[in-house]
Amino acid sequence: MEWLWDQDSLRLTLPGGDERMYTGGYNEVVAILNDLGGQGWDVASSTASANWLFWTLRRQY
Repeated sequence: MEWLWDQDSLRLTLPGGDERMYTGGYNEVVAILNDLGGQGWDVASSTASANWLFWTLRRQY
């Protein structure tokens, strides 16, 4: 999941190439991560630079 925080732009790319775009800030990031957590995803790593945050998530099958 990628967040450009100063542009309120969120992108979620799922396995298989499904890509979802969202608009929002901190509250939306929390809501999306909570929803993904409810589906069995957890954050494996994260990185940040300037206005960009990126999370790699994983889910065990």
